[in-house]
Amino acid sequence: MPSPPQSPLVDLVPHAAVSDLKSRFEKLAHETSSPPRQAGGKSLLSPQPPPRSASDSDDQDAPGASNGSLLRSSSSSSDLKSGGKRPPPPPPPSRGGAKRATPSPSGSPLIRPVPMPPSSTSMPNVLLSSPGSGKSALLSRKPPPPPAPAPSVQGEYDLTLPSPSTSVASLRDRFGVAPIILAPKPVVGHSRVPSGSILTSSNTLHSGDTVQSPVDSPRISHLSISTAAHTASAPDIKLHSPFSDGHSSDSDKSAASYKPPLPSRKRTSDANGNGHKKTASSGSSDSHTSVPSSRPGVPLPPRPPPRHQASLAPSFGSESSSSTSSTPITQNRPPLPRRRPTTPVDDSHPPPPPRLPARHPSISEADPYVGPPSAPPAPERRLAKLPPPPTRTIGLGDRLPPARRPPSPSSDESEDEDVKSKILDTMPDTSRSSRRPPIISHYQSEARVTVPSHSGLVAVSGHTVVEAHTHHVRIYDLSYSETPRWDVDLKDLLKDWKVKEWKVTSSEFRGGCAEADKGCLLWVGTKDGHLLEFDVRSGVLMDAKPAAHTHGITHIFRHGSSMITLDDSGKVLVFTDSEGDLRLGFTQPRVVRIADKQDFAKMLGGKLWTSARMETGGSGSVSRGPIVRVYDILVPGSTGKSMLPTEHVGNVTSGTILPSEPNHVYLGHEGGFISIWALGNVDTPACLEVMKVSTSDVLCLEGVGEKLWAGGRKGMIAAYDVVPRPWIMTNNWMAHSGLPATKLFVDPFSIEKMGKLCVVSVGRDEKVRFWDGCLSANWIDAELLKQEDNFSSLRELNVLMISWNVDAAKPDALNGVPENVNFLDDALRTVDSPDIIVFGFQELIDLENRKMAAKTVLLGGKKKAPDGSISEKVTTSYKKWYDRLVLAVRLAMPPDVPYTVIHAENLVGLFSCIFVKNTERIALKDVAITTVKRGMGGRYGNKGGIVARFVIDDSSICFINCHLAAGQHHVRQRNADVAAILEDKEVFPAVDSTIHEPLAYVGGGDGSMVLDHEIVFFSGDMNYRIEQRREAVAAAVKANDFDYLIAHDQLCKEMKHNRGFRLRSFTEGPLIFAPTYKYDRRSNEYDTSEKRRVPAWCDRILWRSRDERRVTQLHYQRYEANISDHRPISAGFRMTVKSVNKHVRGRTKEEVESLWMIQEYQLLSDAREYYKTQALV
Repeated sequence: MPSPPQSPLVDLVPHAAVSDLKSRFEKLAHETSSPPRQAGGKSLLSPQPPPRSASDSDDQDAPGASNGSLLRSSSSSSDLKSGGKRPPPPPPPSRGGAKRATPSPSGSPLIRPVPMPPSSTSMPNVLLSSPGSGKSALLSRKPPPPPAPAPSVQGEYDLTLPSPSTSVASLRDRFGVAPIILAPKPVVGHSRVPSGSILTSSNTLHSGDTVQSPVDSPRISHLSISTAAHTASAPDIKLHSPFSDGHSSDSDKSAASYKPPLPSRKRTSDANGNGHKKTASSGSSDSHTSVPSSRPGVPLPPRPPPRHQASLAPSFGSESSSSTSSTPITQNRPPLPRRRPTTPVDDSHPPPPPRLPARHPSISEADPYVGPPSAPPAPERRLAKLPPPPTRTIGLGDRLPPARRPPSPSSDESEDEDVKSKILDTMPDTSRSSRRPPIISHYQSEARVTVPSHSGLVAVSGHTVVEAHTHHVRIYDLSYSETPRWDVDLKDLLKDWKVKEWKVTSSEFRGGCAEADKGCLLWVGTKDGHLLEFDVRSGVLMDAKPAAHTHGITHIFRHGSSMITLDDSGKVLVFTDSEGDLRLGFTQPRVVRIADKQDFAKMLGGKLWTSARMETGGSGSVSRGPIVRVYDILVPGSTGKSMLPTEHVGNVTSGTILPSEPNHVYLGHEGGFISIWALGNVDTPACLEVMKVSTSDVLCLEGVGEKLWAGGRKGMIAAYDVVPRPWIMTNNWMAHSGLPATKLFVDPFSIEKMGKLCVVSVGRDEKVRFWDGCLSANWIDAELLKQEDNFSSLRELNVLMISWNVDAAKPDALNGVPENVNFLDDALRTVDSPDIIVFGFQELIDLENRKMAAKTVLLGGKKKAPDGSISEKVTTSYKKWYDRLVLAVRLAMPPDVPYTVIHAENLVGLFSCIFVKNTERIALKDVAITTVKRGMGGRYGNKGGIVARFVIDDSSICFINCHLAAGQHHVRQRNADVAAILEDKEVFPAVDSTIHEPLAYVGGGDGSMVLDHEIVFFSGDMNYRIEQRREAVAAAVKANDFDYLIAHDQLCKEMKHNRGFRLRSFTEGPLIFAPTYKYDRRSNEYDTSEKRRVPAWCDRILWRSRDERRVTQLHYQRYEANISDHRPISAGFRMTVKSVNKHVRGRTKEEVESLWMIQEYQLLSDAREYYKTQALV
């Protein structure tokens, strides 16, 4: 076989060992048709250069291979085991004649064999490395300049580029290994290998070839095709063998740091289901490839698809982008796998599929993964673009801003508090209501008739009370006894009717009868639709109409001579007798159909008003409230009318007509609302307005005289004067021991039978209560007040009140200027020998200091000292001020007039201290003090009040020190605080009224509420502001134009224009001093901080007396102590207290009661005429 031409650059005289090895390989090639194979399927490499007569192949011989320069390996087994700087030449064969095989690459755990297609298709553009070369060869050899293309000398170890016509079959026959074509993937920062180049481990390199730098070379051998154009020619390169098993030589360790092997990647499957193993390289690798493995039993990957033969001409010096291949491999190249970007996804890219496949490890551009050419493109994963979180920019050296605290429930900005405040503003005024129950005295028993709470029925006619429950009908005559006179059992009475279960569901006294029988004949309806008529005088069943209804009878109404019955299905029977003698068993009723399942039904103004219960929880309902239907059932052929209230209200629970306003219908609703409807001459009633009267449901409603009575869920019954706006609550008393009042109605027969207007209430406490509908006690109390001077002795007392928001200042700070030093002494001398001295301070501690506030909360409620002085366990601030006030009173008052502290209390910044002369101390009784918290929904005392009271002689006096909600525009919150303090239930322990009549308290009260007291003083930091610009207020203050400021003062405006304002009944002296808020501390300048608050009269003192002549103001002024941001104020009063002569009062009361009888007779006459017009009697 002729030898190929030799290269002139290579030494033609080989070494002895090389020559010997060459001769042995040539002999072996002639003796055998195929070279011996190793376990991994790799043939031994012969040092003889091509061409050869036979090709080494994995599968078969390939005759007819073209001659030319073929690529062969230049390494041997010594290259893998050598530890020197330069790998030695291939060793000679052993003396035994055995062939020395090249070590198999099976030692690498990360590579496996890839079979080639059976056809001898040319596979250009491959990168081959010597199977025996390692990293030591790369790092220890410096490649010489690239030689000119020339035929290689036989026996030379340098490999040259094959000719373009060289086929893949010849290479396979020569080396027995198929090259692997990898998907191209350019990597930033790594070298490229241009197309058309075949790289070997030889020191020979062709122009235009580029490879990786030795430092960044991968640890595992790779076969790759570069798809990106090289950016610069690299004449000198170093390569490692693609068949290396990954073990480094000693020279490798000396030249570069050893990189530990990376864990193998997961085995994935391609489209055909064949497993591929992703081979990991070092972090600087530019590609990953599957390499043939010599490991037995490992499944082989599928064969790559055949490609068309292309030219091997390299394209040197071309430039292209990293995403476009510059290698002209074939005319129709297969699509390249899509690169997975690590940069943010552009919005122009198509959206990702709804469900992502198995996730791949996150990669970067320095270490991308490129799958096989046949693998589908990896899906892109788009990250959601969320807005960045809010940040706070703070410059270097800037002061850190204060920590953001969440708003507390008592914050002025709370929407819930604002809504509640608005409701309180429009609710009826309760400041003058009497809490004395209007008990009627014409019954032997005060409500000892027991009625089952849910199923019991009550009908009243004078002294006769009928209670029906299940199959029992009990008839009482309370003028004789508390026990039933007759107990009728329907089971025994009507046992022949064969009714399975008797149950009474409705009852009403019959109309349309003789004068003697009025209020004596009772109709009873059952759940089976039967109607029965009883005579309550004898308990005898007078008449019956079996199965008058097919459903249970829910309502029975009386209207003149007619009777109306209503069942659950909407069937109405109208019984009318033209002769005026209605008989149940013989009168044929007229049938009227209405809507079924009406929860509320009542005859009002001669028409049937009904309303069904609204469905709760539905999302599609947009109704303003329940539908109210009105039927004129007394007129045959008439149709019903449907209406809606003007505002969203709850279900209708009750309805009535006020005798003083017969053209209006009042409907009670759940949620505490009452809707007002106009009757007039129109066919369809119209809703005029909706009033909010309670925070709980209005369960029952009844018009009595000029007052509208309403019962609620808490067992209270209230009477309202509906003429003013908002309404005025004249009476409010506990009727049913805290349980709901379910029924309220007037007994019109009581006017004739008893000479009284009786109102009946039924509650869940299973009791029937009877009340005086004329409210005679109100009229008698008003007349006694007018004549109080006739049976009482009066005397005067001087009262001094001092109020100051100290802004956490200590009493030791009262120094420096004379205004500070002399403040307490000057204030105490404004009233000559005061009998009562009241100090009310606010913000005695820093409310922003939570530690101090918590200590006050924990220790402030401790048990007081036996003498009423302050507890020893309170904080230092309270103790210091207490000691300073005691000292100031001792120094300012005459030594022969000692004073005693009767009250000392604190509440998270509030502090009250009350002094009384020792000469008046013995006249005090019912001494009590308490607190009302308004912060955090009534749980925290940063806002609220301290309420103290005592009784001197027969006059009750109450002092309130308050701190209301702050804020320029939070008037409603302040109004709500006022209402809560004044109307809080049971602030003090009640006085036992069974022993003696509580003459010291007013409005029928027992002293448990604030407004039960005869005289009330209200002072403190009320925080009401001036609604004007700061400049205008400052100019008015400078000009002493206080009238201009009063016109814009929030407190004055509320007292003048807001009828629902709870301080409307209080009085304040003239404001003839400058606003007391807000000053800079230790100065006379109003607030100069960033907020620049508007000056205002925040600190006020008001009073209220049942008799306005009993209290006279002596002075009302401010002081110039400047240790706080508020200025202190004081007010002096001359107060008149009474001592009642009980015997004289008793005679006067009898005279007043005789006058009331005349007044009552007139009221009863008016009520009788009204009920006749309503056809109820």
